[in-house]
Amino acid sequence: MPATKQARAKKTSTGTSKRTAKTSSSRRYSKKASDKVEKTMHEKKQGTLRSGSGKKVTSRKQAIAIGLSEARKAGAKVPKKKTSS
Repeated sequence: MPATKQARAKKTSTGTSKRTAKTSSSRRYSKKASDKVEKTMHEKKQGTLRSGSGKKVTSRKQAIAIGLSEARKAGAKVPKKKTSS
């Protein structure tokens, strides 16, 4: 079974193995964005989260999308939405 990308070892010229991992210089989502998503997930679990049309949200993915959308409007660091080409 192949190892995951982060756990793969790369042989160096001296014969020793060295771990290679994808390093990110900064967070992808800000703390403010994760707080917004956490708040909307809590509302979903309580049954009080509503979509734009007024219907109750039952989908986990939709609740996360609403939280990220609110975070974008509040000016939090959130990547742009993926669009279909």
